[in-house]
Amino acid sequence: MDRSTNLDIEALKMTREQYILATQQNSLPRIENPQLYPVGIYGWRKRCLYFFVLLLLVTMIVNLAMTIWILKVMNFTVDSPLVLQSDRNVTVNARNHMGQLTGQLTVGADAVEAQCKRFEVRASEGEKVLFSADEDEIIIGADRLKVTGTEGAVFGHSVETPHIRAEPSQDLKLESPTRSLIMEAPRGVQVSAAAGDLKATCRKELHLQSTEGEIFLNADIIRLGNLPMGSFSSSPSSSSTPRQTIYELCVCPNGKLYLSPAGAGSTCQSTSNICLWS
Repeated sequence: MDRSTNLDIEALKMTREQYILATQQNSLPRIENPQLYPVGIYGWRKRCLYFFVLLLLVTMIVNLAMTIWILKVMNFTVDSPLVLQSDRNVTVNARNHMGQLTGQLTVGADAVEAQCKRFEVRASEGEKVLFSADEDEIIIGADRLKVTGTEGAVFGHSVETPHIRAEPSQDLKLESPTRSLIMEAPRGVQVSAAAGDLKATCRKELHLQSTEGEIFLNADIIRLGNLPMGSFSSSPSSSSTPRQTIYELCVCPNGKLYLSPAGAGSTCQSTSNICLWS
């Protein structure tokens, strides 16, 4: 009895649900011609999008081509150095954190200019300074300074150096065309020629002066050329007189040297008239 009653109740529930569903479907409005709305970008928006994508692609191609052209013109490779070229000049500036100019290097057609507080050239290996320049001094740190110009080196003021030497088989020449040449040293100046001659020439006077010591000439033969000849007037000239080959070296009170024909005694007094002309 109970089982049959439960079945009837379930059947009634199913029938009721079917009725409700059927009633709801009939009550909904029917759309005879439904309109479909497409989803996406159409019309002028789509054309603009394609235009911008094409423009971006062209820009990328042009940028890549310009980059390749610049690298080719500058000869930039992994193994070669960086080359900077310009029709006028190339300028490299260095600035501090405040933007102030601290150094400048300009390479132009006529000159290479460097503007900085201190300019240094160092050796490729080590920390040795080969050349240094600032407002106070210029330092050359190389082992040897070689000047190969035909006119030599020109210095506007004094030069201080411990050693001046010419190249092997070459002459060393110190010259001042329009002024004087002075060599000074507190402990002495030594000029030596180990395998050659030592010559000192001048247009006017050559002065050898020692304030406290002496002038010492040490040689097997000392020659004084072009000395004036004093005349010996006491003895008459005769064709039978033998040729004079021996002379006496005389000194005037002012230091002038002259030759006088040698005799049994000194003849300097009798030929001292040459001192009156000097």
